[in-house]
Amino acid sequence: MTTSSYLAAARSGLLAERIEASRRLLADCSLCPRRCKVDRLQGQLGLCRTGVKAEIASYGPHFGEEAVLVGEHGSGTIFFCGCSLLCVFCQNYDISHPDHMHESGCLAVDDRQLAEVMVELQAQGCHNINLVTPSHVVPQILAALPFAVAGGLRVPLIYNSSGYDSVAALSLLDGIVDIYMPDCKFWSADSARRYAKAADYPEVARMALQEMQRQVGDLQINGQGLAEHGLLVRHLLMPGGGAETDGILRFLAEQISVNCYVNIMDQYRPCGRADAFVELGSAVSAKEYRQAMQRAEAYGLTRLDRRDLARLLHHVLDK
Repeated sequence: MTTSSYLAAARSGLLAERIEASRRLLADCSLCPRRCKVDRLQGQLGLCRTGVKAEIASYGPHFGEEAVLVGEHGSGTIFFCGCSLLCVFCQNYDISHPDHMHESGCLAVDDRQLAEVMVELQAQGCHNINLVTPSHVVPQILAALPFAVAGGLRVPLIYNSSGYDSVAALSLLDGIVDIYMPDCKFWSADSARRYAKAADYPEVARMALQEMQRQVGDLQINGQGLAEHGLLVRHLLMPGGGAETDGILRFLAEQISVNCYVNIMDQYRPCGRADAFVELGSAVSAKEYRQAMQRAEAYGLTRLDRRDLARLLHHVLDK
């Protein structure tokens, strides 16, 4: 088993340096591209509505992730409350959006408590620690790691984000995160503005993915079929979004790596406030899914997540 990056960072003193640097960012918050500039150390809240403590909605072994993460005992997911992107169609709308998340039992945790959750997930047999929607709580995650390491944490650390990550924040994670798993959502500024009020998303995500690839490279999978290090990119298909999918897949092949491990996801369903947009009112069709897979292969992307063979067969046969 490859040694997890954060263990070496803890031994070398790098982790302590990053904790201090990240904490300074909270005083005038510019962690994410929103750059709210609030003093979270003093309890001020920006768009993510998260202060000095991270907030957790739930945690536990997850068996619905990619096969290279799930293995036999599951991926140890920690769902953080709040978000810096806030897509209108979010499937976790109740815990990500500020008008709902504090009604959903979000629990504020300090550094030691967050570390205890990580160690508990490892004790349950989880193959990794999967940090879901972590962009706005990078300092809190870093601060928890020394306690987690002292508690025996050793499994890979996954940064599972929307892709709306600043390079400055990602640089704090260089040499600490083992696996980056961003979504690459929008290719056009118009879509990003309309559905997330983030017209800069396409440019930000492209720079973020390039930085992630620079740090960890292509996804490395061990002899047991489990991911240990590298980049895994998700792309959620949207109804009628074929042109944007094409742009994203071409970018991944040409600007990230032809060996990029990609999960083209077809599970979009109208959630959250999607009902306010007529064009978001339907699921992704079988034809759209097949075309996306064909586009990926045409661009030379062959490392495509294929864990659900029954579903793939359904898409091939469905008219």
